[in-house]
Amino acid sequence: MKGAVFTGDRQVALMDFPDPTPGPGEVVLEIRASGICGSDLKFYRAPGGPGRTAALGLGSVDGPVIAGHEPCGVVVAVGQGVAANQAWTGMRAMQHHYRGCGVCPRCSTGWMQMCDEGVKEVYGATGHGGHARYLKCPARTLVELPEELSFETGAAISCGTGTAWGALQRLGLTGDQTIAIFGQGPVGLSATLLAARMGARVIALDTSPERLARAAQFGADLLINPTETNDVLGAIKQATHGLGAHASLDASSHPLARRQAVQCVRSWGKACFVGEGGEVTLDVSPDLLRRQVTLIGSWTFSTVGQAECARYIADRGIDVDALFTHRWRLDQVEEAYRLFDRQTDGKGVILPH
Repeated sequence: MKGAVFTGDRQVALMDFPDPTPGPGEVVLEIRASGICGSDLKFYRAPGGPGRTAALGLGSVDGPVIAGHEPCGVVVAVGQGVAANQAWTGMRAMQHHYRGCGVCPRCSTGWMQMCDEGVKEVYGATGHGGHARYLKCPARTLVELPEELSFETGAAISCGTGTAWGALQRLGLTGDQTIAIFGQGPVGLSATLLAARMGARVIALDTSPERLARAAQFGADLLINPTETNDVLGAIKQATHGLGAHASLDASSHPLARRQAVQCVRSWGKACFVGEGGEVTLDVSPDLLRRQVTLIGSWTFSTVGQAECARYIADRGIDVDALFTHRWRLDQVEEAYRLFDRQTDGKGVILPH
């Protein structure tokens, strides 16, 4: 089979790999949709060479690794020792793209990325991911995809949309609240879509007019472009009767946006950081302590949370497929990442079939 590999310095290559065979406790997933996530860009942009994953803090790997950490498809082979109610041939499934030890308190509650022994594999980074026809993985990393949802929606939930869901759950957002969402890439736009459907009032911020326009389509009540607004905090306070937002979510990773995400909430408000990497500088007393502000870090989701997100979306008929502005064949992967690297368009997905 062909698989897409990040070779470094914004280069992607299609390479030949053997079709996988499941071992004990494993399955083979035939990929029907493999999402392109914003965090893929750090692998896409990273320098080439054998130490590239180690340089990204993921340890070293042997040989090329197939990219893509938002896999969704159908189980086509099941290895020995897999329980009949855990995975079966023909099962429609998303994949939770981390592998832990499987038995520690974190893994046993579905938080394999927080394994007490350290994450063993990150699919699409240190282990083969979904930008190929097939993916081999432990059966315990699968989450059943409801029949009402498309494979593309399942791919989005497998990271970007699931991450937004996890953050909104951590914030405890309710329909009578206002939330400011900094960054309208795939995660931020998913948060806008979900928060709006929860009944919350959404203030969407981004420097891209195209992404702000999509945020409006997804239910944002107020759009702010920080490059065109002299006083972002003032604009948010004016829209919230001088009090500030009840909650905020930063999906941008930008230091200024992170600081404003904390500063824009009202007393007793909550701010959540989702975007990976980078730093932020805060004046602790006025920004946090003396306003009783809660600052939350939210990292993806558990397998339980992934299943809950999928069921919520299915039961409410939320159109997550609308996130996707581009659909690509596997042989178009180079063009797909070149476009996504601009970070002005919506979400893309690879369709290997």
